[in-house]
Amino acid sequence: MALGRPAGLAPDHPAGGGVSGATITAVSPERAVQILPAGTAAINPTTPIVVRAVLGTLQSVTVVNAASGTLVRGERSQDRTTWTSTEPLGYGSSYRIDATAMGGNGAPVQRTETLTTLSPTAQACPSLIPASGQSEVGVGQPIVVRFDTAVTDRAAAEKALAVTANPQQPGSWFWMSNTEVHYRPRSYWQPGSTVTVNARLYGVDLGDGVYGQTDRTETFRVHDAWIAKADGATKTMQIFDNGQLVKTMPISLGSPGYPTHNGPHVISDKQPSIIMDSCTYGVCKGQPGYYRERVDLDERISSDGEFVHSAPWSVGQQGDSNVSHGCVNLSPANAQWFYDHFGLGDVVEITNSGGRPLPVWDTYGDWTLAWPQWQAGSALN
Repeated sequence: MALGRPAGLAPDHPAGGGVSGATITAVSPERAVQILPAGTAAINPTTPIVVRAVLGTLQSVTVVNAASGTLVRGERSQDRTTWTSTEPLGYGSSYRIDATAMGGNGAPVQRTETLTTLSPTAQACPSLIPASGQSEVGVGQPIVVRFDTAVTDRAAAEKALAVTANPQQPGSWFWMSNTEVHYRPRSYWQPGSTVTVNARLYGVDLGDGVYGQTDRTETFRVHDAWIAKADGATKTMQIFDNGQLVKTMPISLGSPGYPTHNGPHVISDKQPSIIMDSCTYGVCKGQPGYYRERVDLDERISSDGEFVHSAPWSVGQQGDSNVSHGCVNLSPANAQWFYDHFGLGDVVEITNSGGRPLPVWDTYGDWTLAWPQWQAGSALN
């Protein structure tokens, strides 16, 4: 993961050349050396500091964080007339600039200035999904950017987010809330795609005095198109690998009282075993329908308690009737096969369940919306 790092928080780095010991002439520092940005207003920490020799060449430039003493990295032009900082500064910091240039008569002139950077009311730290280390995902995996502080200027945030896919595929962002925005292509990702997301948020004004805390970058690869099509009418689930039918399994979906959501679902987590507790959705101990038990080979497909999992207790109903509390029930053998072949970002499309469509905000309900509806969720549409 690439992280933006404010200057002044890292080990010192050399930043300039030596200073001549000759006598300073009467040429004014302001005439001999130009420092930008000019003025006394606090600057954005991503604004580069530029030092120019107006009458001759630069002999040395140092830019130092006044509090830590850390030098800011910079580069001098080949003709030695310009020095430009090459890393962002820190928020709410003061920087001392010392520059020595040759005057028009060949004598050195020194100039010292101080610049300050703006102090945000708050900083919003972004996190990305797929996360670092999650190198391969399925064709349904959306990109998620989550902020730990609310973003009110969604357009400014979205302009700082860039997605590059190879091969190219049209895509768009959709704001779930002021703290979460998702990106998906028009159709499922093409198998074999390489996707990079760049969140260049450091220094970005996100509204109401909130600024981006850091930059983040992630790259992931899309593996084969594993898509399961679960039909509540036939009580079967067909498994497709890159469009080819490879297996059909008997299933049991949610009962009429607990119907499974219809529509495309995306696997967001998988665990070999979990404790399922009906109290998590309001049916607690002592109430009809309460249960709390260990369930094996679990793959989450919504945050509403829907999983694909092993259900040895309903094998007799699988392929015949829908009796679950909303999950996709499989026999232990079929659940093991599914667990071995399906993972994060793979797709489970559910039809004829008797349930409502999966809400777009439910984990990865992104594919519930038609493309024009999805595009309408962008702040830049």
